[in-house]
Amino acid sequence: MSRPSEVTGSPVRVRRFSRAQRSVHRLTAVLMGVCVASAACLYIPQFAELVGRRALVVTVHEWSGLLLPAPFLAGLASRAFRGDLRLLNRFGPHDGAWLRAALRRRPRPGAGKFNAGQKLFAGWLAGAVLVMLGTGLLMWFTHLAPLAWRTGSTFVHDWLALAVGVVLAGHVGMALGDPEARRGMRTGSVDPEWAEREHGLWRR
Repeated sequence: MSRPSEVTGSPVRVRRFSRAQRSVHRLTAVLMGVCVASAACLYIPQFAELVGRRALVVTVHEWSGLLLPAPFLAGLASRAFRGDLRLLNRFGPHDGAWLRAALRRRPRPGAGKFNAGQKLFAGWLAGAVLVMLGTGLLMWFTHLAPLAWRTGSTFVHDWLALAVGVVLAGHVGMALGDPEARRGMRTGSVDPEWAEREHGLWRR
């Protein structure tokens, strides 16, 4: 695991994310936000009446969903981004300790660059995006599968979309409660004390 670098200047801050890493996160967030907003306009009558132009909303929803993996794929060109993927894909004993403490509402021990909750969120969301993309394509291109498959795809797509919305709301809520984490994603650097408290194994 690479050591976090110090950012020169006053006050001293710790480099956490590169520009490429932050760009992947921002573009993914924008596309996901468009997907969720357009889905709400398609399925919630009050929003549908407010926005209108259903055909346009459908097109926006389809293309934003189709482009959703694009930031991830572009990010693979960045060594820093690939390094984060390796960290997100590895669970160690400290992750189990962090999860147990979180479930019992006890003070959580220091984590690596990403805590166990972030790793679970990233893995779940990646899987959900793939399933949403697959079921969405079956709904979009109706000639790809028989009616029974398309019906099942619609069921899975709709209910998984609801689950994604709930999980994303939780993610945003947690981000709103941690200004320093948001600052790190916005600027790329964080306060050393925050890094030591929340991600002590990475900081050291």
